[in-house]
Amino acid sequence: MPAITIRNLDQTTKERLRQRAARHRRSMEEEARDILRSALARPDGPRDDLAALVRRRFQAIGGVELELPPRGPIREPPAPRR
Repeated sequence: MPAITIRNLDQTTKERLRQRAARHRRSMEEEARDILRSALARPDGPRDDLAALVRRRFQAIGGVELELPPRGPIREPPAPRR
């Protein structure tokens, strides 16, 4: 059976894995396998961009209409200092 090694795992994560494994009465290795199985069993859906997330958030209240200010002429750039 294939094996993997996880290097540079910070101490806090390792300790939390140890505690979680103890709560479930199994080894840290079996707990890590279960976590990986669970995480990979969920289908990867399309990732929304920020605009889609905002649109979905306000969709229930009918969206948001923003009043755009009128555009004016472009101002002159500042003169360089000498």
